[in-house]
Order: sequence, then C-alpha cells, then structure tokens
Amino acid sequence: MDYITYLRNMVGRKKVIMVVAAAFVLNEAGELLLQKRRDTDEWGLPGGFMEMGEGTADTARREVYEETGLHLGNLDLFHIYSGPEYDKTFANGDQAALVQVLYSCREFTGELIKSNAESADNAFFSRQALPKELFKEHIPFIRDFMTVK
Repeated sequence: MDYITYLRNMVGRKKVIMVVAAAFVLNEAGELLLQKRRDTDEWGLPGGFMEMGEGTADTARREVYEETGLHLGNLDLFHIYSGPEYDKTFANGDQAALVQVLYSCREFTGELIKSNAESADNAFFSRQALPKELFKEHIPFIRDFMTVK
C-alpha cells in the first residue's frame, strides 16, 4: 500500500500536508523536459508525491524515472513552494496542503520513453517553444525557472 492510500484510510478526505518533488531536467542543448500528463492531457514537470522513507531528492529521482525512463544525476535545489496558495482539492474530494520541492538537473542517463501509464508523451522543448497546453499548476514554477536559469 502506498503512503497516500495509507494516509487516506486514516483521515479520509480531510486536509493533510503532502510533499511533492519534481525536477527541471535540461539536456545539453538547454531544452526542458516536459511530461504530457495522462490525467489532464497537459504538459508539466515530471514529479510526484513523496513516499514514506524517502527524501525529497529520492522522490524526484524515482518519479522522473517512473514517468520518463531517465536516471537523474546531480540535483540542485531550485525552490520550495508552500503556503495556502498551493492548497488543493483533488477531483475525488481529497484535500491537501502541498509542499512542492523543485530541483534542477543537467545530468541524466537512460532512454527517454515516449509514453507509459502516467505519461502520454515525454519530450524536450526549447525555452522559446514550450507547448501552449501547460499544466496550469506548473506555470508559475516554469516562469520562475525561466527567469533565473
């Protein structure tokens, strides 16, 4: 049983603090890796919820691998986003106060997979040609990243 299921079995849909980790993965050309999510059909950062026993860097590495097939090398902490503006009520009614930890990474190995159970597509995009269908929750993160990196 994963941590979210375990937690929800105890508290139901009440608001809980949940940690999310994701990564800005850049290739040698400086292009940004984005995942086309199956749940929204929008492009966003690969990442997901932390499991019990993981650190945030472990979570980012695991989620990026599960969603894209890439093994991340050195991670640099980019930013932590938290506060009421990041609270979320999911479609099923579950409530969460999200703590979102974002890393940047320029080192990776493996073969980029095109699709799997979570990803409808994965691709690198130049900063000048990002897709229009960005996951709305990730737009502020991407905007912040583009201004400093």
